[in-house]
Amino acid sequence: MNFNKFNKLNIFKVINIKKNLSFNKKNETHNGLLSLFYTFLSSSLLITFFYCIPIFSDFAKKNFHESKIVENKSKSDFNKVLEGKEINKKFKENEELNVKNLFDDIIDFDDVPSDTVRLSAHVLEQLFKDTKYNLKQIRKDKIVKPVIINLLPREIKKIENTKKRKELFIQIVLPLILEENNRIKIDRVKLFSILNKNINSDLERKWLNKKFKQYGVVNKDLSTLKIRMDEVPVSLAIAQAAKETGWGTSRFALEGNALFGQWTWEGEGIRPSAAEGDSKHKVMKFKVLKASVRAYIRNLNTHRSYREYRRARAVQRDNFEDFNSLELANYLDKYAETGTEYVKVIKKIIKQNFLTDFDDAKILPTSKQLKNAI
Repeated sequence: MNFNKFNKLNIFKVINIKKNLSFNKKNETHNGLLSLFYTFLSSSLLITFFYCIPIFSDFAKKNFHESKIVENKSKSDFNKVLEGKEINKKFKENEELNVKNLFDDIIDFDDVPSDTVRLSAHVLEQLFKDTKYNLKQIRKDKIVKPVIINLLPREIKKIENTKKRKELFIQIVLPLILEENNRIKIDRVKLFSILNKNINSDLERKWLNKKFKQYGVVNKDLSTLKIRMDEVPVSLAIAQAAKETGWGTSRFALEGNALFGQWTWEGEGIRPSAAEGDSKHKVMKFKVLKASVRAYIRNLNTHRSYREYRRARAVQRDNFEDFNSLELANYLDKYAETGTEYVKVIKKIIKQNFLTDFDDAKILPTSKQLKNAI
């Protein structure tokens, strides 16, 4: 083999080896930089991802509601109440009561017509006949016409026919009770509308403060306001009015428009003739019957003696059931000195006169706001 040719071949090999080494070094350097770049990029993405997780989580909580399975225990809670056991603490009510402004809207009743006239029993009977307002029809269609009577007729005492006297009394008080319940219903709609907002207007806050005062709620406790601001079963209210007034014939009802025999130790009232010598209590006196109904419902909704009544009512409300007046009557033993005997009488009146027929009755709305609420 030619020596020169051999040398040339070796020289070319050396040159190629050097070129390959140089290329490999450049390639390794390039790969190293590329690897470093990818490492930096992936690290940045991971840091960004973990940084954004809390932000996304917070956004999701504010804008989306997680679907949860909620066990309805209100039925068992209601049974516990009836058995005298403790119920779910979520119906906890603040026992404190601020009585300062409790009856301001009743004492200074602004719904009293300037031309209030006491109609006779005969005129009322004719009025109800002309307007086709009768209890038999109401029991069927559950619709009550807004015939508001401000004063009881004095002749109601002289109606000898018991059935006729009872019907007239119910015709007078039924629209008053339904109307007051509707006022509360509108307030509850507004309350829950406010509670469902993140930000409330000045007018809404003023309205809330007004309701806190009306219901004697201390420290602006919303859970207490929700429990106290609720309706009273119609049949229960009629039965108590019937019991306290002798179906509209008592002196307190005719002279003071007092349908529910509420006591007072100050202000205007009628002193019971049978009261003991050292007793200073009087029966509250009202301008019109409507004020008496409002005072009665406010009393049941705020007085500490009826706390268990309100808790049982809250259970019924939470269970999406109609109010059961016969069960709720069990918690009104403190309404009269006769206690449990009083409860028995109230339940007897409800049953004998089929008053639960009126529990789901609706009064025809007198305003657009009322129509939307009911």
